[in-house]
Amino acid sequence: SFNKARCPVLGLSNSGLESSPFLPSVYNDEYLVGCELFLINFYMQYKDITIEKINHAAVVVKGSKVAYFDPFMLGDKAWDKADIVFVSHEHFDHCNVEEIKKIVGSETVVVAIPMCAEALKGVGAKEVRFVKPGDVLEIGGIKVEVVPAYNIDKFREPGVPFHPKQDGKVGFVMEMDGVRVYHAGDTDNIPEMANLKNIDVALLPISGIFVMTVEEAAEAVKVIKPKVAMPIHCGDFAFQGNSIGTAADIEMFKKLSPVPVEF
Repeated sequence: SFNKARCPVLGLSNSGLESSPFLPSVYNDEYLVGCELFLINFYMQYKDITIEKINHAAVVVKGSKVAYFDPFMLGDKAWDKADIVFVSHEHFDHCNVEEIKKIVGSETVVVAIPMCAEALKGVGAKEVRFVKPGDVLEIGGIKVEVVPAYNIDKFREPGVPFHPKQDGKVGFVMEMDGVRVYHAGDTDNIPEMANLKNIDVALLPISGIFVMTVEEAAEAVKVIKPKVAMPIHCGDFAFQGNSIGTAADIEMFKKLSPVPVEF
């Protein structure tokens, strides 16, 4: 199921949103009051874990541990403290230290790429581990595979992708309580997705512009072959005055996906 809420409910400020080095034209006054403004969160139960898309690409997975991916727009809710926080890349809407601080506890481990190092100074976690594509690690019994995430044909200007492969931006495959969850990060449908094995739940961006389109995400599902898919990077932002990752996109992803889509 999905819920909708107006942006001011989250207490977001223009000053914070406009500080993004990544999306300077997205989060602005027009975004806050106009377009097809909606914030959608999804919730699902899969075996012994729960998965909630909070907003944007932010997801929390709860089982024997609590893990967050790219926490953003958490608002004033009292969230459970994290055992692990995964940060896919350095862009403000994925690596936001003020949001991460809301869920960091005395035992929290943050897993991020080196490009996040400066932003994560003072985050207050027990440990910050920096990773690259291809790394495999285990944290408190949680197995983690670090996988590539990058653009093939989404450009901020000719020849310059929003998410260059050489930057080492990542997605994560996390195994908790026997369930393998893939959070793709900001990516296109890339060849490395064919290497993913035994994915139970795939969390895939669908907004287009910066990441896969709905159609591309549906094709990625065919390659990854998860048991279930959930759309992310949708339901909460606009680009050049137009909403992207809309409710209609979410419904279309469900229609095109070869596996069940939860939202």
